[in-house]
Amino acid sequence: AIERQNQERIIKVEANVFRRSLGDITKDIKAVIGQTQIPADLTVNLGSDIEEQAKAFREMLVLFALAGLLVYMVMAGQFESFVDPFIVIFSVPFAFTGVSFGLLISGVNLSVLAFLGLVMLSGIVVNNAIVLVDYINLLRARGLSLKEAIVSGGKNRLRPVLMTTITTLFGMLPLALSQGEGSELWKPLGVSIISGLSASTLITLILVPVMYMLFEKRKPA
Repeated sequence: AIERQNQERIIKVEANVFRRSLGDITKDIKAVIGQTQIPADLTVNLGSDIEEQAKAFREMLVLFALAGLLVYMVMAGQFESFVDPFIVIFSVPFAFTGVSFGLLISGVNLSVLAFLGLVMLSGIVVNNAIVLVDYINLLRARGLSLKEAIVSGGKNRLRPVLMTTITTLFGMLPLALSQGEGSELWKPLGVSIISGLSASTLITLILVPVMYMLFEKRKPA
């Protein structure tokens, strides 16, 4: 039977993806198409799976923006401040930097599940910063000075922050190190969460206290 779409004849070439990501295969297909002399009366279009992936990326961007807004609203209510949430969210962009390095080092392409890991990180990475900032606020409420509260908060919350991060990283290791069937699907998720969480934890312990001091010093007395 002759297949038609929009009153034009079409020929479908289909294949199953095995142990490679759809992004890798798409790059190879585009490279081959670019080197091929295609008659003027023919057109080559990439198939439905690739179109669905592009659609999924667009939806993920919307979800990411919504997740960021919800995270900010929850923290603003918890801290009863519009400034403190920005101190916490400061660690999120560095998580994305960590994800970029992680994907680059591991040779994993940015896929839908890797982007899903980014969306998940927007809620995960703020946990450590929330614990730190909330404890610093508690110490200041007890009468400690700004500098004393930051130093004491960093010391007392170092172990909980590290333990929380390490347990999460160990939990994601099977996904990041998997080599069996289906690993090409789940590996990007594990790599993105591990690399992003590792980078954001360092930022939480080092730069979040600095940002806290800068923001608090700018507040009117």
